[in-house]
Amino acid sequence: MARGPIVLSIAATTVWLGAVALLWHPPAVARASGVDSTAGAENIPAYGKDGSLLVPKDYRAWIFLSSGIDMVYGPRGVAMAGHSMFDNVFVNPESYRSFVKDGTWPDKTMLILEIRGAQTNASINHGGHSQGGEIMGMEVHVKDAAKFPGKWAFFDVGASGAGNLIPPPADCYSCHADHAAVDTTFVQFYPTLLPLAKAKQTLSPAYVKDSAAPSK
Repeated sequence: MARGPIVLSIAATTVWLGAVALLWHPPAVARASGVDSTAGAENIPAYGKDGSLLVPKDYRAWIFLSSGIDMVYGPRGVAMAGHSMFDNVFVNPESYRSFVKDGTWPDKTMLILEIRGAQTNASINHGGHSQGGEIMGMEVHVKDAAKFPGKWAFFDVGASGAGNLIPPPADCYSCHADHAAVDTTFVQFYPTLLPLAKAKQTLSPAYVKDSAAPSK
């Protein structure tokens, strides 16, 4: 995810979760075709006959990792002019517990990047931004080693509510491989998980190299 905290990710790139500004979907995203996991079943990736990802309808009951606003991973100025966007990152609880224990993500991890527009002067607020009610876009970063050659895959969730595979070599794959803190995910943007990864020494060499480089 990937950035926040989603793949998320992903196209000038994403968290995961990443690439919020380039994946703005003006219509609200439907959830009718999602999987209802409220019955206590394990949250694992499920797919339609066409290979699309079935997005869990109750993902907002998952673990919230982080939220960012107007994040851009490419050159400055790529962001959509005049539109401030929030991205919220959620992960399935089973994978979160495993990360807390081991400092990395297990197979069947799902990171959901939910994109919402920013609003000003809402209710009694007269400064800064709050999140709007409409979902503007969504991406899912999935780890499924048996299904994907690179273990991880990105899905863009359209108006139908189904996740459509973003095939390699889309920019999100190389961006996450080159810059993500842990296992191709932007853990550097998840403030409660980054210290765990540091303590368990699971940071990627690419991220360590990035961190040592002078700030631009």
